[in-house]
Amino acid sequence: MCGIIGYIGPKEAVPILLNGLKKLEYRGYDSAGITVLKDNKIQIKKCKGKIVKLEKLLERGVPKGNIGLGHTRWATHGKPNNINAHPHNGCNSEIAVVHNGIIENYSSLRERLISEGHKFTSETDTEVLPHLIESNYNGDLTSAVKESLKEIEGSYAIGVISSREPGKIVASRYASPLIIGIGEGEMFLASDIPALLGYTNRVIFLGEKEIATITKGGVKIIDFEGKILQKEIVNIEWDEEMTEKSGYKHFMLKEIFQETMVIRNNLEGRINLSTNEPELNNLFLSLDKINEIKRIFILACGSSYYTALAGKYVFEELTGIPVEVDYGSEFRYRKILLSDKDLTVVISQSGETADTIAALRACKELGSHVLALTNVRGSTISREADSIMYINAGPEIGVATTKAFIGQLMCLYILSLYFAKVREALNLAEIKKIISELIKIPQLVEIILFKDLEIAKLSEEFYKFHNFLYLGRGINYPIALEGALKLKEISYIHAEGYPAGEMKHGPIALLDKDFPAVVIVPRDRVYTKVVNNIKEVKARNTLVLGIATEGDQEIKNVVDRVFYIPKTLDILYPVLTVIPLQLFAYHIADRLGCDVDKPRNLAKSVTVE
Repeated sequence: MCGIIGYIGPKEAVPILLNGLKKLEYRGYDSAGITVLKDNKIQIKKCKGKIVKLEKLLERGVPKGNIGLGHTRWATHGKPNNINAHPHNGCNSEIAVVHNGIIENYSSLRERLISEGHKFTSETDTEVLPHLIESNYNGDLTSAVKESLKEIEGSYAIGVISSREPGKIVASRYASPLIIGIGEGEMFLASDIPALLGYTNRVIFLGEKEIATITKGGVKIIDFEGKILQKEIVNIEWDEEMTEKSGYKHFMLKEIFQETMVIRNNLEGRINLSTNEPELNNLFLSLDKINEIKRIFILACGSSYYTALAGKYVFEELTGIPVEVDYGSEFRYRKILLSDKDLTVVISQSGETADTIAALRACKELGSHVLALTNVRGSTISREADSIMYINAGPEIGVATTKAFIGQLMCLYILSLYFAKVREALNLAEIKKIISELIKIPQLVEIILFKDLEIAKLSEEFYKFHNFLYLGRGINYPIALEGALKLKEISYIHAEGYPAGEMKHGPIALLDKDFPAVVIVPRDRVYTKVVNNIKEVKARNTLVLGIATEGDQEIKNVVDRVFYIPKTLDILYPVLTVIPLQLFAYHIADRLGCDVDKPRNLAKSVTVE
């Protein structure tokens, strides 16, 4: 949440800051601002709204300077307005700060600073930082930042500049991501990789409670005790083209159409195509450890939680290992019953989800081996987990996840097949049969994507409704939850996902001609049960859209509208059933004129609790 960009070098800072902010706008778009330093004077321009409003503001006059910071905000403390927008400065306008995170003890710090004569203008927690740094300043900005952060409780990623020391940016982080980009005679600071890809692929991932002093010639990093740290420079394989729309109307649509690529990326190197067997030799989880596992806990938030629920069905079906799924935000607030015989799987696209990171640390303290599924190399979760499996989705810009969801599903399938092989829970012939179908999935997904216009046509009939019920059974119940979430996220239409068999225990009271249902009804082992549930829905004069298996003529007599997906194994249907639901949500939101890539009140990475 919130996006930070910084630049120091020979070029004009403002164009670089604006470009970086546009690449980070998925992290927050309540307000935006920049600060530029020139001739020992700090200039700040900021306003409520998206980056385009900041650009219009700058048409009246662009600050000049070769060092600066930018910020796009997701509001926590204080309403979105011009005053609460970042950057913030102190009383003497000599220090400017951008901040991502939450300062939990800001109220007491603010009261103390006011008693010392400091004057505050905003409602934000962030504003205590420039005043605190100002009060601790004694000729050394890095030292002032270090001493100030020792007084902070909560999370932060910050960038600081001072007119007293015009040749540097000071940055630090705790529980919020921050990376340093290394260029030729220039340096960059950012919350996330996409902001830097047009300038450099060489980055340093700043660790927690590390302080970086950045000049145009390089960076010096210390810990809170002042010890100089040697940090690894990571070469990022993504390129800038991956962060462009490439002719698509929205990033979300582009990312849905990239899902065949994501599936192939996850199969490559993990499935031996000559033997149809799973191979995960770089998992850093020994065969003995896999055989010792008594239970698996899968922890995640948001859409990743629904991936985890589907993963529970897959693991239990293929390996026989009991699986529990919990929200990262809830797990650590109850008594955690874990041992070194339990495996914890944490799922986070960004690798920076605050609640999931906290849950990961709690599990490690209890001796559980932690395996992470994440998309970002060098992220906090990738560094702290015992084992890593990357979802290989490339940068995902749309706030509502699509291709990352598919990547997570694929990882869970491959992981469970590998465990089944190691533990001999399935015989090799059964494993090969599943894999032979799994490697066909990219072609089947292409068939679905080829029918995008059919889904767009369906959206014409459904976009005017204000409520939806999504139903599924078995392994497709989590997909019903995800389908409902997608519609809520990007169209602001109320939608509720529910197990089809539980529908008559409450939600059926909602149904009428103005409350349509979307039902996932492939030809699997619970097909007849779901058909019966649909008939119960139809008895309430409810319009029903069915997601069904190609060739199923019977379903046409049960539902009002049907979208067909190709046939596959029962256990693999979620990869196919989720895609038409993603497209359905997309086309409805687009038809309603919603900002599909940047839905209101949401941010891509939830890095605060």
